[in-house]
Amino acid sequence: MSGLQGPADDQRPYMPRGVRLRWCDVRKAWFLLAPERAVKLDAIGSAILTALDGERDFAAVAAKLAADFNAPQEQVAKDARAFLADLMRRRMVEAA
Repeated sequence: MSGLQGPADDQRPYMPRGVRLRWCDVRKAWFLLAPERAVKLDAIGSAILTALDGERDFAAVAAKLAADFNAPQEQVAKDARAFLADLMRRRMVEAA
């Protein structure tokens, strides 16, 4: 599956070098920071990105999020894949 559609179930999504997740005490919010870019995240976005450890494949990330939020795995996978596809287009997330 290409980056336009998000990571495939067997791919490991990760934040590439230079991209990081940071909590801002002033704004009381999570931000995804990349060179000359910043994206303010809601609770769901930060939960998805926190689950990316570079070891888990996308299917395992979706399973973890579904368990953490007691939500249907199919819906979680669909939403998380769409979110990550957008970040992959922006080159803020990659998949191996």
